[in-house]
Amino acid sequence: MNTERAYRYRFYPTPEQATLLARTFGCVRFVWNAVLRYRTDAFYQRQEKIGYHDASAFLTQLKKQPDTAFLTEVSSVPLQQCLRHQQTAFKHFFAKRARYPHFKSKKHRQSATFASSAFSYRNGQITLAKCREPLNIRWSRDLPSAPSTVTVSKDRAGRYFISCLCKVDTEALPITPKMVGIDLGLKDLFVTSEGQRVNNPRHTARYARKLARAQRQLSRKQKGSNNRAKARLKVAKCHAKIADTRRDHLHQLTRQIVNDNQVIAAESLQVKHLVKNRHLSKAISDVGWGELVRQLEYKAAWAGRQFVQIDRWYPSSKRCHGCGFVRVALPLNVRVWDCPGCGTQGIDRDLNAARNILQAGTALLAGAESCSKYRGALGN
Repeated sequence: MNTERAYRYRFYPTPEQATLLARTFGCVRFVWNAVLRYRTDAFYQRQEKIGYHDASAFLTQLKKQPDTAFLTEVSSVPLQQCLRHQQTAFKHFFAKRARYPHFKSKKHRQSATFASSAFSYRNGQITLAKCREPLNIRWSRDLPSAPSTVTVSKDRAGRYFISCLCKVDTEALPITPKMVGIDLGLKDLFVTSEGQRVNNPRHTARYARKLARAQRQLSRKQKGSNNRAKARLKVAKCHAKIADTRRDHLHQLTRQIVNDNQVIAAESLQVKHLVKNRHLSKAISDVGWGELVRQLEYKAAWAGRQFVQIDRWYPSSKRCHGCGFVRVALPLNVRVWDCPGCGTQGIDRDLNAARNILQAGTALLAGAESCSKYRGALGN
């Protein structure tokens, strides 16, 4: 199967390259905000939708103005790519798949996308437009093909990354008869239908003292001072360490699950609604349920596996896996319960849920339209 993948690497720019990138990031951010303001005023004041061609014409007028002539000092390709990204954002907004595009800040992550006409890839080296020297990239692995586009970014911790979009031919993994259901949780990251429990590493708690110390130092610094900027950088580096550790751990777990199982069933969770619980929001954000499911979905597609998510209202925890009896209520503090239907005692809540998730997932793959139809067939 021919598909596109993004390969991300870290690089270390020279002072000259860092200056050019900072200017490019600033111009991309300025164009995004200016065009967004232009489109917002046209939409809410005149009920007029501005498309990509009108936005491109507005950018041309901006370059001709004396006050914004600095836009011509950088490559024009990232600026055009910025308009394409904004057009995609508005397309998702009008299709009700995303929120209204927001303005970009210089304090957050900065990025610029270069098409094939704005960079060169020769002898395993990438040189951006208006750069004299190739980028000093730490190649952790070779690119499978020449990249079609590259995206250069700088995170809040001051680290530079380049993401190369390449076309690759993916091969499906050998078929295996194993299937697994996954029940996500907080005490355990997830419990499988086979009884395997993966503990929640609690990445934020591991660095809590270091993060608290850095935040206290930041709170004491005067706003606008260089010392405050240095303290803010320390806080950002601590957050980046936590995020990198969490992401690496999830990549290892999801790769193992996809390699070992042909069918993977998981529950469908609305994380953005769950984090509104002020008692559990920090723990839910730290565990990374959304990222775990996202990785399972695309890795299963690449490997030729089947990944299915059951209906969010399916009573996986309250339903007895043996007889199908469904309890009316099952509080979170009840981890083990007895089934009055079949008399089974000591039913583990999480293991029972994982087995029900696998059963419901296989039913969906077999042709059931929804979990509600599946429950109706069981008489529940």
